Amino acid sequence: MRVVLAGAHGYGAHYLDRLRRLAGTVELAGVCEVRPVPPLEGLGEPEVSADLPGLIERTGARIAILATPIPTHAELTLAALKAGAHVLVEKPTAATLADFERMERAAAEAGLACQVGFQSLASEALPAVRALVADGVIGRVRGIGVAGAWPRPASYFTRSYWAGRRRLDGVDVVDGALTNPFAHAVATALAVAGAHERGAVTSVETELFHANPIESDDTSAVRIHLADGPPIVAAVTLCAGERHEPYVVVHGTKGRITFTYTTDEVRVGDGPVRRFPRADLLENLVSHVRTGGPLLVPIRETGAFMQVMEAIRVAQDPLPIARHHQDLSGEGPVLDGIAELVSGCADRLELFSEAGASWAVPLVAGGQVVAEYVTRPDLPITAAPRPYLHPVRTLGGTVVTETRPADHPHHLGAGVAVTDVGGRNFWGGRTYVRDQGPAWLDDHGRQRHVAFEERTASGFTETLLWERPGESPVAEERRSVRAGALPGAWELRFGFRLRNLTGAPLTIHSSATKGRTGAGYGGFFWRAPIGAPGLRVFTASREGEAQVHGSRAPWLALACDDWTLVFAQSRDPWFVRVAEYPGVGTALAWDTPLTFEEELSREVTVVVADGRLSPDAVVSLVGPGLAGGG
Repeated sequence: MRVVLAGAHGYGAHYLDRLRRLAGTVELAGVCEVRPVPPLEGLGEPEVSADLPGLIERTGARIAILATPIPTHAELTLAALKAGAHVLVEKPTAATLADFERMERAAAEAGLACQVGFQSLASEALPAVRALVADGVIGRVRGIGVAGAWPRPASYFTRSYWAGRRRLDGVDVVDGALTNPFAHAVATALAVAGAHERGAVTSVETELFHANPIESDDTSAVRIHLADGPPIVAAVTLCAGERHEPYVVVHGTKGRITFTYTTDEVRVGDGPVRRFPRADLLENLVSHVRTGGPLLVPIRETGAFMQVMEAIRVAQDPLPIARHHQDLSGEGPVLDGIAELVSGCADRLELFSEAGASWAVPLVAGGQVVAEYVTRPDLPITAAPRPYLHPVRTLGGTVVTETRPADHPHHLGAGVAVTDVGGRNFWGGRTYVRDQGPAWLDDHGRQRHVAFEERTASGFTETLLWERPGESPVAEERRSVRAGALPGAWELRFGFRLRNLTGAPLTIHSSATKGRTGAGYGGFFWRAPIGAPGLRVFTASREGEAQVHGSRAPWLALACDDWTLVFAQSRDPWFVRVAEYPGVGTALAWDTPLTFEEELSREVTVVVADGRLSPDAVVSLVGPGLAGGG
């Protein structure tokens, strides 16, 4: 059977090797290329041309193999079908869902086959895994995880004009970790779940990042929700220190099945590994053309994958991973602990942000990552676990937050912490007891991240629940965090709204309301690094901890030789520490309890600057509206 190959470089070289192995079954009649063709020893003397339809017509080729860049798949498939050839197109099927639909429709109208090069779907391991699931070997399926961790040198993203691009000259490319090198991982997981055609996927949550200086993603996680099936979580990276074989893991109520799709190996629990044979998709297409036998990967059965591809295409552009997380000593960036992280995400069905990776929720201002947000810290309940910002940096790169310092291990960067909400300690550490003093009580709560409502490079909106484990939540919080650039500095806008869930008035206490004078802390709180040289605190009219602590100035500055933090809000007194440790917060219950029935809202703005700012410089940053106050 005569075939033509479009694209003889890159992955096309693999097809040349396969055509050599299939000599006697197929004949390479033509090569469609716009560049010089590599040596074709053992393949005869095929015609070389840049005109694919003409090549098909002149050679009488029955099959066109398309191993060309992603954005060319659609038009070349349509051209080949129009010229009368069946098509084997490399994965991913197309750059956009609209292109996929055009291709699928054209194949159906022409009465020709269009097979997609997802080789893992030709493995006999796939039906074996599905049979194990159907037989109830692992009980009811709870979810499917995917993990992949490969190293890639920086040259990988300069190998071609379209590498590492999301779009080029207005044309979608979508060359990302999940849509190209690990596209097989996504397609295999969908096939295990029985999700093939378009409509099988209802929604996709995306977390896309890049360590390399590219516009596309090299480290990505998605959660795929199906119309009829368990959720799928895929976490992959091209920034690993060494190669780890990617796998699909099926989680059941009675055990798990691990399918290493690159080696066609299947393992149930800790049992023995079984290896299965794999068919060749080109041979399968040839057989289909000759006998009408079934295709292994017909284009219509990649519709679900294309829904995931489309979700990645229209998602916000990938966010940068800060340099301090990268080892740049080798040929490409390596993320510390990334192989373990992607495996943990596949095992626990978590996205990167849910696994507690701080780089997974960056804030960008002035074109650089200035802060990171930890959603689910791995902390003991006595620390009142809660989301927090850390590290927060100046534009010059100086860290201005501290987490878990020896003096107060429950201090966590910048966030919200309250000593007593309805009798539960959301600050951490000991609880102040009237007429007794600080005591360790079994009263600690946590702020549990539920979901992000929206996320961009400059910030996010988040839903949290304030609860004690094993009890009903006392409050639901909607938190809004935004970063923005200023001349020579940047600002953080941090707002939170607590909604009372108890059905009765909810009271906030501080240690001061229980008898500890001056200890009115509880609200937004920023723990700064210890040892800051020349640290001082001031407002427009006061200076020093004794004067500023408890004041109601519209702004307050904490400044040292290396950095300045300017806090602005007008609702609550300031809680300030300089001598014992460096920290600034708002005091919701300074000296009297605060009770609310339905909602409580607050917002704080923090200006982060390099170097020591004078009071006049602070006023110029915060604006004339906040220039007064005492």
